[in-house]
Amino acid sequence: MTATLARQHLIDPEVCIRCNTCEAACPRDAITHDARNYVVRFERCNHCGDCLTPCPTGAIDTWRQVLQPFTLDEQLRWDTIPSDAAPPENADSPVDDDVAALTTRATAASGPVTPPWSAAHPYVGLYTAERPAVATVTGNFRLTADDADSDLRHIVLDFGRVAFPVLEGQTIGVLPPGVDRAGRPHHVRLYSVASPRDGERARHNNLALTVKRVTRDREGHPVYGVASNHLCDLTLGSQVRVTGPWGDTFLMPNHPGAKLLLICTGTGAAPMRAMTERRRRRMALNEGGEILLFFGARGPHELPYHGPLMRLPRALIDVELAFSRAPGRPKEYVQDRVRARGDDVARLLADDDTFLYVCGHKAMEAGVLEALADVCRARGVSWDARREAMRAEGRLHMETY
Repeated sequence: MTATLARQHLIDPEVCIRCNTCEAACPRDAITHDARNYVVRFERCNHCGDCLTPCPTGAIDTWRQVLQPFTLDEQLRWDTIPSDAAPPENADSPVDDDVAALTTRATAASGPVTPPWSAAHPYVGLYTAERPAVATVTGNFRLTADDADSDLRHIVLDFGRVAFPVLEGQTIGVLPPGVDRAGRPHHVRLYSVASPRDGERARHNNLALTVKRVTRDREGHPVYGVASNHLCDLTLGSQVRVTGPWGDTFLMPNHPGAKLLLICTGTGAAPMRAMTERRRRRMALNEGGEILLFFGARGPHELPYHGPLMRLPRALIDVELAFSRAPGRPKEYVQDRVRARGDDVARLLADDDTFLYVCGHKAMEAGVLEALADVCRARGVSWDARREAMRAEGRLHMETY
């Protein structure tokens, strides 16, 4: 009797950076997670491949031929995929062929997520959890007012003589020290780089992060953010273990005249700051196109980089701020400001040299997309068609968490 093999989709816990892109992309609710691992429900996964292209590390691109599928409980306990999960030598069809076919189908169905055509070449995955880079803290500054509810920090990491090249829009992983409740090392947490490619200090091998201290979850319940509190409490001279860089699509265009339409909230400002600072440093070259930034927070005292942002010249950037809880002002969100500036937004969306970036809390995504659709609809334009065209051309990029 010949044993029947099943193809099981797994997530490699050694490579996964827990960024949630796979779970957010899955249309069948087949991917779930606990405090440590992201895993795939065997009975729900139909191998559609929608989760493959968004994954920045390739952890999701893991397949095994098994006699008995691994359960969720087994997968949640893994630090590494066990050796007995390897495909047997006499498997009827190579797993690599299956993955290639799935990737082809996924790309054909939804189109690949591509970077801007003029973006610089990104380096990805130079350092891993098993072989991290070590950086030294050279700056830790509070960005929000002392009386603000949110503690947001601007943290500068110096890599010394360690090669760690990053581009605007990329992220890094931080490995917090210590172990979790199960006695296992904490897994990596992902943070967007808030400085341009030539360093937070120009021509230095350093970078900046925008970090919010997490003390409550999204429902308001008390919770301790392991990595965020670790970073926010670091003192000058402390060392941090870093993985990455990660990300090869959410990148800045490099060609002269490229226009940037930026929409962000909270710490989603990090990649936008990297891009605008890159442009600011190169203003004398007259190579940059128009920048229109929509930036939302509860109030000015909780808006990271508010002071420096307000001092940027209008010739560089047009800024629209939205405050949801500012005293004496009506409640506004970024999508409200997008609608209010509908003519300018529509003009930029119609320009084939405009690149749209959205970054921030997951809750903002639906409202922003609806506002963009309203702006287009009011002017007789199909947002769905425009969105697909921009996505296919590497001009639409969204990172929500």
